[in-house]
This record gives sequence, structure tokens and C-alpha cells, in this order.
Amino acid sequence: MQKSISILTGIKYVYLAFFFALLSGMFYPIIEQNANAIEVVIGVLILFVGLGGAWCLYKASISEKRQKTYLIAGFVILTIALLLVFSISGRI
Repeated sequence: MQKSISILTGIKYVYLAFFFALLSGMFYPIIEQNANAIEVVIGVLILFVGLGGAWCLYKASISEKRQKTYLIAGFVILTIALLLVFSISGRI
């Protein structure tokens, strides 16, 4: 029983990483010759940072003891992810 749960958890994270890669434009460098694949990797990492912030906000909604801590951490992490997105796009 425990082995099947760990396999499902692994599949869930692989699916999530694949979805983020597609979301950040993984196929653009494959199609275009002059595109930079490093930006895609950075985009995936920024999405994972944003996922960490969203996870903290989720934990704030279900936690009773550390609700304030999770709420502050979630918004700080999401702000960092937003600033990273603006910096990679060249707007900062």
C-alpha cells in the first residue's frame, strides 16, 4: 500500500513539472532556431517558486496554529516570483 502511494506521488510531481514546462513555453526553443532554452528553464523554476507561495497560502487556510506565518510567507514568496517574472522579461 505504501509503495503504490509513493509511486502515485512521484507521478504527480513529474506531471506537475511537465505541466510547468509546457506552461513556460518549452516548445518555443524547439520550434524557433534563435530562442534561448535557458530562459525556459528559468521560467519553470520561477513557476515552482510561485507554487511554493501558493502552497503556503493553502497551508494558511487549513492551519490554525501558524496561519499568520503561512500567510505572510505565501505572499512574500509570490511577490518574489512576480519580481522574478518582471526581471526575466526585462521590465525591471
